[in-house]
Formats: sequence, C-alpha cells, structure tokens
Amino acid sequence: MIRLLLVDDHALFRQGLKGLLSGAPDLKVVAEAGSYSQALEMLRTTEVNVVVADLSMPGRDGIDLISHIKVANPAVAILVLTMHEDSEYATRALRSGALGYMTKAVTSDELVSAIRRIASGRSYVCPSVSENLMLRFTRSDSDAPPHATLSDREFRIFELLVQCQTTTRIARELSLSVKTVSTHKTRLLKKMGLRHQGELVRYAIEHKLGGH
Repeated sequence: MIRLLLVDDHALFRQGLKGLLSGAPDLKVVAEAGSYSQALEMLRTTEVNVVVADLSMPGRDGIDLISHIKVANPAVAILVLTMHEDSEYATRALRSGALGYMTKAVTSDELVSAIRRIASGRSYVCPSVSENLMLRFTRSDSDAPPHATLSDREFRIFELLVQCQTTTRIARELSLSVKTVSTHKTRLLKKMGLRHQGELVRYAIEHKLGGH
C-alpha cells in the first residue's frame, strides 16, 4: 500500500483529489495539509511514502519544503502537482529532490501512474513539461533566459514581487528581514538587467511566470 500525504491550500481541490485516488486499490491518502507547516507536522507524526504537493502556496517556499523533506525524510518520494508548466519551476523542484513533476491539467490515470512510478524510486515528468525541459538542457548557457540565473531564494522573491507584494509583506511571508529582501530584490534586478518592479511584472507576463 502506498501511503499518501496531499499538500494544497485549497480544501476543495484536496477533497477532489482524494476522491480520484480512492479508486486505486494500492493508494491510500493517510494525511492532508493546507500549508507547508502542516505538511511538516504530518510527516513527523504519520508514516508516508509519497507526498503530492503544490509548488505555490502561502507561507514557506515550495522549493524549501522539498529540500527540508529530503533531509528529514529521505525515503519519502515527492511529486509536485502544480499549475506551472514552465521548465524553470520543474528544474528547481527536481534539483531540490522531487522525483516527479506534473501540472494540474493531467488526467487521473496519469496521476495514479506517476504516483506508482515515483513510489518505486523512478522519476516522472509529464509530457508537456518534459519537452520544455529537453529544450532547456539542449541550449547553451548563453541562450538561457535571465530568470534562470537566479538562486532559488531570489526566484521565490521574484515570484512574490511580480504578484505586486511589498518588501515588508515578502519579508513576513518568508521570515526574512526587510533589509534582506531589499538586498535580494536589488541583486535579482541587476542579474536580469531590469530597473524596477514594473519591469519584473512585464517580464513575468512575457515568460508566463509567477502565475502570469
């Protein structure tokens, strides 16, 4: 039996997902979490084989969550189930320790198959994302888009900035000082060759990043 933890901040989505997975005799949802802090608590108290988690939720950074789980629970396999098709998100998630990456546009059969696959220790990336990943790794470094040069922390702050959040709110959400967030903001703007937050938003729209 594959024991699952579902992590998503939308209770209705978790409920629907649980219903879809209930038809598979070898899968059992043993815990649910509406936040990353709840997810970490569930992992401390519940035996879990696979975590199915959204990448973008309020509070802790999803990439940080993946890294934390792999350190604290190395035997647990992680499947990211998200709206983001961009290869940048997939690359960062897989590099941090996730075994699978899927968009929420997949069918229930695809999801069940992916869970079984990563539970056995193999990786899985849905076709719509894997094609973009192949393109990413076949191009030269000089062809990489500016956002690919950002660190995981900088990329998370980039995501929040393009949602028009203030440095104060970002600092509170990521448990950082305002000064640290401001430093990261200045650094990422410089790396991307942009001047201000408005240009970041425009860039995100053009590259379909940060929910745009």
